[in-house]
Amino acid sequence: MANLSKWFFCFLVSITVIVAAVGREISDGEEARREADRVTNLPGQPQVRFQHYAGYVKLGPQNQRALFYWFFEAKEDASQKPLVLWLNGGPGCSSVAYGAAQELGPFLVRGNGTQLILNKYSWNKAANMLFLEAPVGVGFSYTNNSEDLYKLGDKVTAEDSHTFLINWFKRFPNFKSHDFYIAGESYAGHYVPQLAELIYERNKGATKSSYINLKGFMIGNAVINDETDSAGIVDYAWSHAIISDQLYHNIKQCDHQESVTNECVVHYRGFAEAYSDIDIYSIYTPVCLSEYSTRSSSRLVVAPRLLSKLHDLVHNLPSGYDPCTEGYAEKFFNREDVQKALHANVTKLSYPYTTCSNAIRKWNDSAETILPIIQKLLNAGLRIWIYSGDTDGRVPVTSTRYSINKMELKVNEEWRAWFHKSQVAGWVETYERGLVLATVRGAGHQVPVFAPQQSLSLFSHFLSAKTLPASSSSIGRVSKADFELTGDVLAQQEADRVIRLPGLPEVTFKQYAVMEELCFIGFFYAIENPEEKPFLICLNGGD
Repeated sequence: MANLSKWFFCFLVSITVIVAAVGREISDGEEARREADRVTNLPGQPQVRFQHYAGYVKLGPQNQRALFYWFFEAKEDASQKPLVLWLNGGPGCSSVAYGAAQELGPFLVRGNGTQLILNKYSWNKAANMLFLEAPVGVGFSYTNNSEDLYKLGDKVTAEDSHTFLINWFKRFPNFKSHDFYIAGESYAGHYVPQLAELIYERNKGATKSSYINLKGFMIGNAVINDETDSAGIVDYAWSHAIISDQLYHNIKQCDHQESVTNECVVHYRGFAEAYSDIDIYSIYTPVCLSEYSTRSSSRLVVAPRLLSKLHDLVHNLPSGYDPCTEGYAEKFFNREDVQKALHANVTKLSYPYTTCSNAIRKWNDSAETILPIIQKLLNAGLRIWIYSGDTDGRVPVTSTRYSINKMELKVNEEWRAWFHKSQVAGWVETYERGLVLATVRGAGHQVPVFAPQQSLSLFSHFLSAKTLPASSSSIGRVSKADFELTGDVLAQQEADRVIRLPGLPEVTFKQYAVMEELCFIGFFYAIENPEEKPFLICLNGGD
């Protein structure tokens, strides 16, 4: 009996040693993969002190499908900062090409895809930022089975994103205990809450290795409820004098009809035509007239569920803001040296990199409303903020307000202005169970593009669960440090330089243009000896 007990004890010790060895081998393997994902030679990258990583995370043991990510550690105190997953919408648009490279990442693509500049208001000032291209078929994310491209939809995207996170945390276990948040914009109004709900449900039966420390989410100009989204887009166009009284009345009449008549099709197309010469995603800014421009109205007609009655008449294509930088981003990520530096396109995709996917063949499921999920997760205690750039006509603030009103939540703090640097940055209202609605004044669909400082402030307040400033009293004084010519400032200065302006005569002096806060600034060097000439500020007035 003693010998049997000794044998059994030895057996248990052996099993323990084997399991520990296997676990160590897996850990060592993931550590090697993490180190292989480190980005060290990105062409044109300004010098930085933080680490960033890019590469693939496989979704299954057969290695048939993988999602591409780009991860930036926080600029300072990365070990103490939360981890935030950023998702762009579409469906089918890239979080790397949009979120990371054009909006809120530390490096912004400029110069026709040949230059990277430092983003002074990158969100990795406040958090560790993870950008994911999902589902397969988006950006560099791939599948080796073309049939998968016909099976995509909201559910597949949520499942694959959850699997990605489980496997990503194995590669980056040092971030597993961090507070985890999800953020996104546009159709990510589906992606973000759906993924949050999936994590919440899976956490109930999760093991230590599969548990995700989810704390909340934040969505901007978000598609969350078809009925109110459709009503809001029409009301916004009318209230901003983009469509006539008659067209507004005609569309409203059509929306109450059971079937779509030919006459209503004419009215809907008239609505699209009203945006033919302006950008629906930012109604007050100039449209891009470069060779890379895609006129927003052409995508407006085919955008998913633009108007509920028109949806079934037209072919679905992804929707997303289309500034000139979209073309620059595509050119940048199609460069072989960039792909090599980011460990991307390892399977040599048969199609070029695009900001919004042309490879996705079908979108099989798209919930008509996300409001029940938001209600459920509010009840579960998650922190949820919804923000809206108020010059976006595609998913306008009217749609967002109508959607939130539909939840019939009690208002805890009435509508009021919030401030950034002594200026009104937008308006905010707080509801029961902590839901916050904040607008960003003067910002279009991609809020960080148009209001980088305000969006970073909004993001930081969300992460810290602090109330947005109610007055300008919290503004600090200008210090000498604000005028020091650091590397960041010099890089931004060069990015603001005007090189090619249509119709510009050839000149020998330098000129710059920049949008700061809500002011547009044009600056011209003196024609000769600028360092010796006085500095003059010219201001125009008005009634």
